[in-house]
Amino acid sequence: MNKWLIGILVVVVLLGMWSVGVYNGLVGKDQEVKQSWAQVENQLQRRYDLIPNIVETVKGYATHEKELFENVAAARTAWAGAKTSTERINAANQVEGALGRLMVVVENYPQLRASENFRLLQDELAGTENRISVARMRYNDAVQGYNVTARSVPTVFVVRLFGFDGEKIFFASASEAKVAPKVKF
Repeated sequence: MNKWLIGILVVVVLLGMWSVGVYNGLVGKDQEVKQSWAQVENQLQRRYDLIPNIVETVKGYATHEKELFENVAAARTAWAGAKTSTERINAANQVEGALGRLMVVVENYPQLRASENFRLLQDELAGTENRISVARMRYNDAVQGYNVTARSVPTVFVVRLFGFDGEKIFFASASEAKVAPKVKF
């Protein structure tokens, strides 16, 4: 009888150690997703901060594009008011669409493109967009790593037991981003 008790105790201890290992692995992956998301938000905030400067520069040349400026301002406001990751993703996609339309307007104003201030702002925005792209990729890689681990058997049982998110959401581009803006002169 003592052998059975020792055997059960060994199994319970091994199961406990395995659970602790899985739990710690999930904590690490969850933190990696959060850290990656923070980098995405950092770069999106950088873009958000650049937008007023670009809009003001373009406004000086394109005074009749009022609706476009209102759309850019609304997209920026949506970003500022977003609270959850999903809301931030949707707002970021809205900002991306508005900036794409703004750049189409810029193409119609050659003297604006020649402006040193605008070129510097455009370069800053291009660099920021590249950083956002890299940060999104890293975030999505972290989400994929978490989701694969969290949805695998037997880890899925530990996920449920300790209340981890069953699945994190990917940062996907807006549907408008799949169509390149058309430039007409």
